This record gives sequence, C-alpha cells and structure tokens, in this order.
Amino acid sequence: MAEGETESPGPKRRGPYISSVTSRSVNLMIRGVVLFFIGVFLALVLNLLQIQRNVTLFPPDVIASIFSSAWWVPPCCGTASAAIGLLYPCIDRHLGEPHKFKREWSSVMRCVAVFVGINHASAKVDFDNNIQLSLTLAALSIGLWWTFDRSRSGFGLGVGIAFLATLVTQLLVYNGVYQYTSPDFLYVRSWLPCIFFAGGITMGNIGRQLAMASSHV
Repeated sequence: MAEGETESPGPKRRGPYISSVTSRSVNLMIRGVVLFFIGVFLALVLNLLQIQRNVTLFPPDVIASIFSSAWWVPPCCGTASAAIGLLYPCIDRHLGEPHKFKREWSSVMRCVAVFVGINHASAKVDFDNNIQLSLTLAALSIGLWWTFDRSRSGFGLGVGIAFLATLVTQLLVYNGVYQYTSPDFLYVRSWLPCIFFAGGITMGNIGRQLAMASSHV
C-alpha cells in the first residue's frame, strides 16, 4: 500500500459480549410481550366469570368492552403477568436453583387449566359461608403449587404476590374504582388472596417454561 493512502474502514463487528447482551435483551422483550398477552387473555376470561356471577361490580360508565370488563383491568393484569413471569426465572437464576420440576408445556397447560378451575369455583360454587369457600380455595391453591411447582422460591413469591395484589385491590375498592358484593375481608372477599397466589404460581410456571424454551433456541 502506497504512503498516504488510508485503509477504508470495514464494517464494524460487535464483540461477543455486546452480541450476547443484545440477544438477552431481545429475548427478555419477546418473553415479556408473550406474558403480557397471556395475562390480558386470562384477565378477560376470568373477569367475565366474576361479573356474570355479580362477584365484582363496575360502575356502568367504565363498562367498555364486549367482555363487560373495565378497560384498565386487562392491561394491568397483562403488565403484572409479564413482571411475575420474568421475575420467577430471574429469582431461580440468582438463587442458583434452576427449576426442573415438571418442565414441559403439557404440565404448564394443566397448571393453567387448574388455575381457571379455581377461579371458576370462586364464582360458581355455592358454599354456606365465605369461610368454607376461602378454606377450600386455599387448599386448592396450595395443591396447585405442590403439583406444578414445589419450590420454596415459588411459594414465597406466590405469598408475596398475593399480599401485594390484595393490598392494591383493597385500595382500589376503598377509592370506589369498583366493589365486591358481600365483602368479608375489609373491602374484598376473603378468598381473593388464594386466587392471587394461584395466579402467581401459574404465571411463574409459564415464565419459567418460556425462559427454558428460549435458552434452547
């Protein structure tokens, strides 16, 4: 090469670290979007069951969809589902305890079916009092965890999710956003934490399965 001539710069190649970080970010975003839409779909279906049995009552002016669900419920549930589904495998990784129990899609689908059944029972099955219903749903929710999860981290996260979600719901009802018929646990039904616990376990299982599937791609 003659003096004074400069070598034309070729296309810059990204280092392996940058490529790895970009790949993980895209993977995380895709899983988050999938979890969001799963949460939206489940919220529409399950909320419809509750409204049909007059368990929850929304003011007429916020009835905004063909599923008779307040417009803000599905996106809120979708966002929460995405956060929970991404949190479970993240906690497993940080604890160094990858979850290996029943890690196949058929088990995840059965878990979803059981969760829908628990929610359906809360709206359809008639008990003499709410205490009996709450105890029954609590047993079913713990049974769901034992059947499809069995991890200490999963149980702890489920309890934390149930506590936070119930607290947020209490605040929403207190501020008149919507209401529960026949509340027996401050402003909500006493079985509501059981539903949130089962929902957390279910979305955690979906999130773990998505994380495992994406790691094999």
